Amino acid sequence: MMRVLAALSGGVDSAVAAARAVDAGHEVVGVHMALSSQPLECRIGSRGCCSVEDAGDAARAAEIMGIPFYVWDLAEDFEKTVIEDFVEQYSLGRTPNPCVRCNEFVKFRELAERARALGFDAVCTGHYASIVEGPAGPELHRGADPLKDQSYVLAVMGRSELSRVLLPLGGASSKAEVRAEAEARGLGVCDKPDSYDICFIPDGDTRAFLRARLGSRPGRIVSPEGEALGSHGGYWNFTVGQRKGLRIDRPAADGRPRYVLETRPATNEVVVGASELLSVNEIACTDVVWLAPDDLGDQGGGAAASGTSDLFVQVRAHGEPVPLASLTHSDAGAAREGGESALTVRLALPIRGVAAGQSAVLYRGSRVIGEATIERARRGAGED
Repeated sequence: MMRVLAALSGGVDSAVAAARAVDAGHEVVGVHMALSSQPLECRIGSRGCCSVEDAGDAARAAEIMGIPFYVWDLAEDFEKTVIEDFVEQYSLGRTPNPCVRCNEFVKFRELAERARALGFDAVCTGHYASIVEGPAGPELHRGADPLKDQSYVLAVMGRSELSRVLLPLGGASSKAEVRAEAEARGLGVCDKPDSYDICFIPDGDTRAFLRARLGSRPGRIVSPEGEALGSHGGYWNFTVGQRKGLRIDRPAADGRPRYVLETRPATNEVVVGASELLSVNEIACTDVVWLAPDDLGDQGGGAAASGTSDLFVQVRAHGEPVPLASLTHSDAGAAREGGESALTVRLALPIRGVAAGQSAVLYRGSRVIGEATIERARRGAGED
C-alpha cells in the first residue's frame, strides 16, 4: 500500500482514476489544484477549467469515495509559469503548447514536490497513458485508447518521476468505459463534458486574449519573395499552417489558398505562401527530456546515427507519428531532463505545419523515448 495524492480536477477522468487507486488498497487523499485567478467564474460549456463548479464537483467525488479532500490555490504559479510563458512565446513568434507547460511545471513538478514534502509515495492523475515496469525501470507508454492517448503531453515529466506517478486510466479502452464506471460508482461527474482548447481562454478567442496582453502592432503580410500582400494587427495573431483570417488583399495568381509559412518578430511580418512550402523533413530541437536513453538502439552512445526506422516522432498532441530517417543528439547517454541538450530528426516522410515552440515526442512502438522543444523546421537536401 502507498500513500497517494490524487489530483481531482472535477472531471470524470480524475475521479475514476482516484477511485481505482482506492480500490487498489492505497491510502488516497484528493486535492483540487485551483489554477484560475477568477475561480468564481463559471464554465462555458466544455470550455475552461478550475471554475467554482469544478472545485465543487471534485469535493463531491471525494466525499463519495470517502477520502480526505483539499483545495490548493496555485493560481499565481499557473499565471507565472503557464499564462505568462504563453504570451511571451507568442511575442517571440513561437506557438507554445500550454498543456505541456502545465503538465511540466504545475501538474507534475509542483504537485510532486508538495506530495514528497507531505510524505506521499506517489501522485495519481486521470491522464490516458500507461507506466509499465520494464527491464531498466518504469517506462511511459501510450494509453490503450488511441483517441484519448495523452502520452504526448506527459513526456515532459521526465524519467525520474515515472516511479512516483500512478496513471490508472492507461488501460481504459475508451472514454465511454470510464463514464460507465463513474456512473456505476455513483460519481455525479459521469456525464460532465470534457474540457478542451486552452483552459485559461474559456471563450476560445485566442486573438482577443493576446490582443489584451500584447496590444496591436500593424505590420505587413508578405510573400516569400517579400511582396506586400496585405496587413495585420500583430504577428502574434498568426501561427505556421494557418489559412483563415489572413485578410489578404488579392488572391494568388494560381487561385490557390495561401498559408502562414513563418512570422518575423524583428520586422513584424507574416510570410504566406502555397501549401507545399509548409512541407519539412528536418526538425531541430532543444531542451531534450530523455525518458528512455536505454532504448535508443544504435543511437545509445553516438552523436549521430541512422537506422532509425523503428523510431517515430509526433509533433502534435493527436497528430500522426512519422518515421525517422536519422537522428542526431548531443547527450542521450546522460539522460538529462532539460538543459542545453539538442536533438535533430530527419523524417522519412515530409510533414506540414511544424511550428517553433511545439513539442516533438519520440516513440518506439508505444513507448515514449524522449521529448524536446522544436526550434526550427526546414526542407532539407533532397526534398522536392
